[in-house]
Amino acid sequence: MPPQMKLTAITLDCPDPEVLAAFYRQATGLELHPKSNGDFAGLNGDDGLFIGFQRVDDYQVPHWPDQAVPQQLHLDFAVEDLDEAEVVLLELGAAKPEHQPGGDKWRVLIDPAGHPFCLTTRTIQVSTRSA
Repeated sequence: MPPQMKLTAITLDCPDPEVLAAFYRQATGLELHPKSNGDFAGLNGDDGLFIGFQRVDDYQVPHWPDQAVPQQLHLDFAVEDLDEAEVVLLELGAAKPEHQPGGDKWRVLIDPAGHPFCLTTRTIQVSTRSA
């Protein structure tokens, strides 16, 4: 039987952890971890999930959907309204790539460090798609 594991943290590489933490803090309302500093920043979720951001020298920005520098991972966020969430996130500094494979089911946006992330109006149970 496999071990019972609970996901407790996700950490993203980036060139400026404080900038990326600020973006996701404004986007999600999560609280800034008190021990965030110049090389590492984090956000605490009420459910115990921690999202971390670590400085990486020579960070290479993913160029989605081109895989010359692969996306490596992406985050999915459930929202009430795709259009409203998109407007707010673009104002916070996200970008919207032209390639949008989700139609009216999901949107792909790019965070300030170049990571693609998806917005959906429903919780994704198992995702076999690529952002």
